[in-house]
Amino acid sequence: MIASRHDYATRPPPQEDVPEPVNPCYPSPCGPYSQCRDIGGSPSCSCLPNYIGSPPNCKPECLQNSECPYDKACIREKCIDPCPGSCGYGAVCTVINHSPICTCPEGYIGDAFSSCYPKPPEPVQATPIEEDTCNCVPNAECRDGVCLCLPDYYGDGYVSCRPECVQNSDCPRNKACIRNKCRNPCTPGTCGEGAICDVVNHAVMCSCPPGTTGSPFVQCKPIQYEPVYT
Repeated sequence: MIASRHDYATRPPPQEDVPEPVNPCYPSPCGPYSQCRDIGGSPSCSCLPNYIGSPPNCKPECLQNSECPYDKACIREKCIDPCPGSCGYGAVCTVINHSPICTCPEGYIGDAFSSCYPKPPEPVQATPIEEDTCNCVPNAECRDGVCLCLPDYYGDGYVSCRPECVQNSDCPRNKACIRNKCRNPCTPGTCGEGAICDVVNHAVMCSCPPGTTGSPFVQCKPIQYEPVYT
């Protein structure tokens, strides 16, 4: 049968296959600590906020104290002043080799990591007392002519005596600085009932064990499976 002119006029034209759009950012060509944006079909790479360098070599400002100036410490991957919040009330904070050193100012006494208070006037002595020739630093005492740090303080009695820790970065990653001591922060009650407590980079991470569900900060309960009838 021969097609009429009417058939040719009403037959729809063949449709061309339209290629699906391709995301140039998947997989990302930008490397770690970076972000990728689709600019006119081409990937545009930039480092994430608070990261330095240029893709694909973006990195945190620091991972350890040695990557910071001597008067800064690596805290949360940033080189910052470790003094704020490190010393007690009225104390003076100086940074020596990345660590905050706390001292009471002239005319004040006390534990520089807790509180400094004005030195009381010395009582009048009927007889002259032997002058202390040790010249020990705060939180140290003179024993037989030698300066030694007080209990629970560490260092050189002539240079600095400080607690075991002042901030979390002074402790191993699986410990946290609690009351100037490096301790395991996974104490009873930190996580919910039946939960698992792990320490990741000084911070507590609570999770429910396999086969359980719920909030790891409240309670983990066994998963109740519906019975299967055949």
